[in-house]
Amino acid sequence: MISPTDTIPFEAFAHFERITEKEPLLYREPPAWAAAAHAIIVDDTVHYLWGEKRQDNTWVHMHSSAPTSDPTAITDDIRNPTLLPSAYGFDDQDVEYPFPFWNPADQRYYVYYLGQQGNSKPRLKQTGLLVGDGDFGQWQRVGTEPVVTVGGRHEQHGASHPSVAIADDMIHMVYTGESPAPAERRQILYNVPSICHATAPTSNPAQVTKDLANPVFSGSGQAWDSCGVREAEILKGPDFFHIFYGGYDGRRWSIGHVRTRDFRTFEPNPHNPIFTPSTDPDAWDCDGLLTPQVFAMNGTYYMIYAGLKGSGWNRVSAVQTGLAVAGV
Repeated sequence: MISPTDTIPFEAFAHFERITEKEPLLYREPPAWAAAAHAIIVDDTVHYLWGEKRQDNTWVHMHSSAPTSDPTAITDDIRNPTLLPSAYGFDDQDVEYPFPFWNPADQRYYVYYLGQQGNSKPRLKQTGLLVGDGDFGQWQRVGTEPVVTVGGRHEQHGASHPSVAIADDMIHMVYTGESPAPAERRQILYNVPSICHATAPTSNPAQVTKDLANPVFSGSGQAWDSCGVREAEILKGPDFFHIFYGGYDGRRWSIGHVRTRDFRTFEPNPHNPIFTPSTDPDAWDCDGLLTPQVFAMNGTYYMIYAGLKGSGWNRVSAVQTGLAVAGV
């Protein structure tokens, strides 16, 4: 069982067992995707906010829920999609990667999310903000501009994929910065991703300040994540911020874990990678894993994640959402 006061040891996240080994938690018939999902617990319900990549290659926000006693018993919100791209602006092409959180300062729910503009070249990934009053199928944009914009050599193409945790009166955000890869590396990755850090006061979640040390994390120094890190998810423990992320070895993405107190020094889990693609070549998540949000529920830790089947994270591949639980 989880203790609210004890340091969380590396062993708590050393192994995750698939709950949705045979069928995904969230599914859309290919070439559509059901991905970029995050969970938030309210009373005895787990709410899943996720992105549907539609057949026209645009993204919209979706909402599903399940009882915490049976988190795979999914009910889709009849109002889906819950958020569409705007008529104009930084998110007029795509809205995806919704990360929800409860803000104790004003007792409202917020969502940071990824937005893309259709006519920008390249198509920039930036971070927007939504606010709501507890109805997870209804959100309002907080302004028309992104709250995290691209900037700097490490994020020329993207400042997005947000995840947050609150400590005292401060919101800590980790997000993915993306810069164009050098020509000699583009056979491996088109963009070079890294993990960045930002903060905002709980009194004003739109007032985001980037960490001057960005990018704060570019890999553990091990082979399994030597070619790129992205889509980090944050969990606040009693002593550390725990960061879960996708790491790339030049062939596939797996899931790793590091912990930090100050977003300067990161201790890698000695069991990394803690979660790897299925060894079954017919499995829906056999070719890559990303978006590893770890959250507490039912006295243990769960991971919601995106799984890939196909040759890469592109239109011809299938990406769906799975659920795993920490092993003993």
